[in-house]
Formats: sequence, structure tokens, C-alpha cells
Amino acid sequence: MRAASRTARGIVKYAVCAAALAIVAACHGLPEKTDETAAWPNNKLYTEAQDALSGSDWGKCAKYFELLEGRDPFGHFAQQAQINVAYCNWKDGETAAADDAVDRFIRLHPDHPDIAYAYYLKGMIHFNDDLGLFGRFSGQDMSERDPKSLRESYDAFKAVVDRYPNSKYAPDAAQRMRYIVNALASHEVHAADYYYRRGAYVAAINRAQLAIKEYRNAPAIEDALHIMMLSYQKLNEPQLADDTKRVLAATFPDSPYVTGHPRPTKAKSWWQF
Repeated sequence: MRAASRTARGIVKYAVCAAALAIVAACHGLPEKTDETAAWPNNKLYTEAQDALSGSDWGKCAKYFELLEGRDPFGHFAQQAQINVAYCNWKDGETAAADDAVDRFIRLHPDHPDIAYAYYLKGMIHFNDDLGLFGRFSGQDMSERDPKSLRESYDAFKAVVDRYPNSKYAPDAAQRMRYIVNALASHEVHAADYYYRRGAYVAAINRAQLAIKEYRNAPAIEDALHIMMLSYQKLNEPQLADDTKRVLAATFPDSPYVTGHPRPTKAKSWWQF
């Protein structure tokens, strides 16, 4: 019986090995996928990459520009290829690859004529980071996201405004900076409200104070002061609550938290909450 069992196991092992060898042999027998661009001169590859960019074929655009940069990293098309790789990857939703590419461009070409655009593009990459398909169509509030990417976006836009104030990207960068400040302030106010609704009033006050300290001119400060006022009331600190209400009234005299009446709805710019 034992000899028969060993024989059976040997047959099974042999069959498995034979099948594996057959699969490997079959794979080696498959025709290799050829690179259609291998015989193209650089100017043709650049033209095809530009056509892919114009046609919004972002995957092909990024691939062709990467090939062009790799073939001739110091050539005529290399610098434009580098920045276009970043743009095409960003449009294709490959934000990590886009950020790596734009950082490489900024590092290698700090005096390039398009350096302001490079910083602006970096800002845009992080401005939309993690705001994928469902975020865009669900109206996701940017203030509810991880603020790390928004801070990187702010720093990039600030570089445009501070270093290249006469560039055509500076006005839009400045508006997006204001939006980001509002978003970051609102992020802190969301946290303060979270703690307040769970009865953690000291934590709510701390987060509201952080928002006031860091983003003192943001519209969200109105809500931060209101949460502070309510938290002090819950903590039985009427003097602190009254002091906060006076600051709220002086800073936002038309606030519904002060007047008791809803504020009239006004049209807002895209960057305002």
C-alpha cells in the first residue's frame, strides 16, 4: 500500500511539472509585442505625442513624451517633453507620476521660461489630488479631505504669486490660494464641530482657536467663534461665552448667530464657500 501511494504521488508530481513546463514553453512561443515607435525619429515621436495631447489621449500622450525624454534627455524636445509628461499624467489621473515629473522639471530647469507654469501645474495637481470621479460628481467639499495635499497646492500657488507676479498664471493662483485658505479653515471648523457634537467641548474650543489663529481672515472663522461660544456655555463659563459672542458680533455684525436672522444668499465666486 505504501509503495503504491508513493508511486501515485510521483505520478501526480510529474504531471504537475510537465504542465508547468508546457505553460512556460507556450509563453515563450507567444509573439513578442513590438514597439511601434522604435523606428520613429524623434521629430515624428514628438508630433505623435502632440497629436495625442491635442486629442486628449492622455495615456498615449504621457507614454510618448516619456519615451522621447528617455531617448534624448538633453535634446531639443527633452524639456518640453518633461513638462508635458507631468500635464498628461495629471489629466490621466496619475497624480503621483505627475507630481514626480513636475518636481523633476522644477529641479532641473529652475530658470526655464515656463517655470511659472510648472509651479502652477504643481498647484493644480495637488488642488485636485484625491478628488477623483466620485468626488467631482458628488460635490465633495474639499475641506473634508486630508489637508496635506491642499497645503502643498497652496505652497506651489504661492510660489507663482510671490516669484512670478506678472505671469498670466498669478491671478488664478491667487484666487485658488484664497479658496485653499477657506478650505483649510473649514477643515479645522469641521473638526471643532465634530468634537462639540460629541461633548468634547475643550477639544472643540482648541480646534476652533487653531482655525482662528492660523486663518484669521477666512469666512469659516464665523463658525469657529460660534462653536467656541456654545462650548463655553456647555462648560458653564458664561464670561468666556459672552466675550466670544462680543468678538463674533464685532467681526461678523451681520452673522445670523448674532442677529438671529438668516443671511441673504449672495452669488459667490467659485473659490468661496
